[in-house]
Amino acid sequence: MTPPRRILVTRPQPEADRWVGDLRAHGLGAEALPLIGIRAAPSPALRQAQARWQQYSAIMVVSGNAAAHFFDQNWHPALAAQAPAAIKTRVWAPGPGTAATLQRLGVPPALIDMPDAGAAQFESETLWQRVRPQVVPGSRVLIVRGTDAESAGSAQGRGREWLADQLRQAGATVDFVVAYERAGPTWTEALHAQAASALAPDCCWIFSSSEAVMHLRHRFDAAQLARAQALATHPRIVQAALDAGFHSVQPCRPALADVLASLESMA
Repeated sequence: MTPPRRILVTRPQPEADRWVGDLRAHGLGAEALPLIGIRAAPSPALRQAQARWQQYSAIMVVSGNAAAHFFDQNWHPALAAQAPAAIKTRVWAPGPGTAATLQRLGVPPALIDMPDAGAAQFESETLWQRVRPQVVPGSRVLIVRGTDAESAGSAQGRGREWLADQLRQAGATVDFVVAYERAGPTWTEALHAQAASALAPDCCWIFSSSEAVMHLRHRFDAAQLARAQALATHPRIVQAALDAGFHSVQPCRPALADVLASLESMA
């Protein structure tokens, strides 16, 4: 088996570059082609939530981008000034990538909860299995998320709403706050050329979001997309890629070891 000649990482920056670095370290021809743009969404509601974070039993960040825009440079000194044992607020992450981002931002590992490392999927349902014992009547939970796709009926958005429903049924109060905005890529001539040249049988696209698939689908037709293969990190994303026209889409857990194994298994 020979891995694909080119591997397109479609995650937002700076996640895309981190993944490219990890894949290249294993000898793979990875390159970043972010299909989602991220920008800060500062607001009075966000600043208020950051100021009163200790009033919450837990803060759930939906992604590494949510973590980076909530635990920013203004927030960090308040955390660093306290011993971890004195902090009662838990920080929930949907998977190991977000947990790693939280640690890079200075959140002590002892405060972070995430799904079991062996979970079939890293999502709200598996996170709930881990954190359910923490929730009692009167708990307050803050969910930090982005705008648009996550709050407009996407798979990720539905997962957050599902988690909020479970929390409310357990007697908790749930608040949402927007920390960043998601948008499509800016299709420059160079970006379009890079994408078009990667729609080939020896190339593989890695999708971690149905929204990324949608942005690519709006730029290229099904016949063009059918020339390439893809990895997708959730069954719903697999289906989105198949619906877009990719002829071969392999499901894969969103952990580096699993992605590497899937790429190595491709002919």
